Amino acid sequence: MKAFLLDQAMARYILDHSTPPDPLLEELAAETVAVTGDHAGMQISADQGTFLTMITQLVAPEVAVEVGTFTGYSSLCIARGLSGGTLHCFDVSEEWTAVARRYWEKGGVADRVTLTLGPALESLRDFTEPIDLAFLDADKPRYPAYYELLVGKLRPGGLIMVDNTLWSGHVADPGKNDPATVNMREFNALVREDPRVTVVILPVADGLTLIRKRVTPA
Repeated sequence: MKAFLLDQAMARYILDHSTPPDPLLEELAAETVAVTGDHAGMQISADQGTFLTMITQLVAPEVAVEVGTFTGYSSLCIARGLSGGTLHCFDVSEEWTAVARRYWEKGGVADRVTLTLGPALESLRDFTEPIDLAFLDADKPRYPAYYELLVGKLRPGGLIMVDNTLWSGHVADPGKNDPATVNMREFNALVREDPRVTVVILPVADGLTLIRKRVTPA
């Protein structure tokens, strides 16, 4: 469980009363642990996966974007929620996204996903399609730069979801001032003060921020 901000009994109750991951997602989660070791904590939690699928179904995007694919759990969940659109994934690791490719095939969603390998900032700058839905879960120091590119390409009414924005609760602890925590606080403040969007942070797993681009200017 990645619910750092909840009592563990409550976190377990929430998981037990949410739609559980199916065998394919459980298989992917287990392989991620086996293949990536200590890096497996980068994978989203099961409840986040269910949430991503549901939000994708509600938004019904024609163009969805994921920045930071890792071994493919979140992309598989988003792709399953698509009703005809395409998910564009950006990542730098050929090794880890090779796992994702296999699970896209196993899940029958490979035809809904395109993968671009390389620095995501460069790839996003060249991306010309208006974005309906985006999920950001990449290198945290570059969150502000990713955000600026995504919100600039997001259609009015479009949605960005950003992972890890509560940073194990450290963002609310005045005694935590390490660079990673400060960076996340600054990112959260940046989004909060952006007149182009409305924003809410959900205490899901390690914090999941929903950012909606205004249809009309504030």
